[in-house]
Amino acid sequence: MGEFTMPSLGADMDEGTLVEWLVAEGAEVARGDVVAVVETSKSTIEVECFESGTVTEFLVEPGTTVAVGTPLAVITPAAPGPPSVPRVPVPVETTLATPLVRHQAAAEGVDLEVVHGTGRGGRIRRVDVARASRPASARIAASPLARRLADSLGVDLSTVKGTGSRGAIKADDVRAAAAAAAGAGSKERTHAAAVGRRAVLAEPPPAGTATVTPAAPTAGDRLAIARLMSRAKREIPHYYLATTIDLAAALEWMHRQNSTLPVSERLVPAALLLKAVALAAREVPELNGHWKEDRFVPATGVRLGTAVSLRGGGLVAPALADADRMPLGDVMATMKDLVLRARHGRLRASETADPTVTVTNLGDQGVESVLGVIYPPQVAMIGLGRVTDRPVAVDGMLAVHPTVTATLSADHRATDGATGARFLTALDRLLQHPEDL
Repeated sequence: MGEFTMPSLGADMDEGTLVEWLVAEGAEVARGDVVAVVETSKSTIEVECFESGTVTEFLVEPGTTVAVGTPLAVITPAAPGPPSVPRVPVPVETTLATPLVRHQAAAEGVDLEVVHGTGRGGRIRRVDVARASRPASARIAASPLARRLADSLGVDLSTVKGTGSRGAIKADDVRAAAAAAAGAGSKERTHAAAVGRRAVLAEPPPAGTATVTPAAPTAGDRLAIARLMSRAKREIPHYYLATTIDLAAALEWMHRQNSTLPVSERLVPAALLLKAVALAAREVPELNGHWKEDRFVPATGVRLGTAVSLRGGGLVAPALADADRMPLGDVMATMKDLVLRARHGRLRASETADPTVTVTNLGDQGVESVLGVIYPPQVAMIGLGRVTDRPVAVDGMLAVHPTVTATLSADHRATDGATGARFLTALDRLLQHPEDL
């Protein structure tokens, strides 16, 4: 008999809140099935089980916060040998929707066969189910999260002014209405709002929502980041290197490729940079791994973490598994998918676990260079700035080429500057031959 425990979803995670079970007691599960939703201080994560069997008993109720490693459920392993009863085939439509989406559809009485999916490859998203379950002309426009939060706080949605797309009511609108009704001095209602926030899922914004200035991160978000970064600067002796890379050849090749691709599949410079970083990490394995028990443990593959800033503040770094072996087009598609789901609180546990090296790219924010802080227990972080035109010498002549400043923050316990220099040199060389990426 095995136990399904609260997973560790990052070096800074000490506890998590069980938001929702996506299976019932008595359900048969297979390794890799998504069975629960967990909220950390950074994001909401879909968690997979790591063994096959039957969910015998739930040990923790939704809404409960427990420490990492706490048993959440009992899973009885499947008996050896062929099953006596054949497994029921999975309906075709379920392959286009995650267990969380299917759970929402069942709760709202939506037939997935008639829902048009707007996700990548026609996948059905939560917003698609929400749209199918309530025509705009028939009900108040509000997100599923806002509705659940309104129920828990006793807020009448007809009295709430929505600030979302086309006046849709968001969770923050409900919280603001609850706080206004209770008054500034109501500690009881403030506590209820906090509990309500932790007891429901993070909502994806409606399709077409305009970009807005993110709200300030919560105290818990900042505290989690503060603890991890303090640990990093306290324990890791950083050293820093930087180089300026000429991207003329890479971008010229990229533009030629894009001219033959549909708009949805066109590459952006970030995809080339990420793939080149992954290949350089494979070439210089001393920077790809973890510092554990006073020694460097090299990784068996490249799990490239990509730092993503969340709309509500804070950071999360989902990983591209085997990024060094991915075709460039897959790197591009996976990067877009991970960033989108990270900002919507829809990452899976396997996508946040143990990146072996992380990239932080602030070029889209206008930053020219980034000196990052290493995520323990990793031993390196690569910073990428914006692509900018600079004068360069080419065959004795002055020319203006697009360039990027790449920086390396590395752990001096694991490597020295000479190793870091080899990495940046490899990164530069790889980007001069983009056809090999």
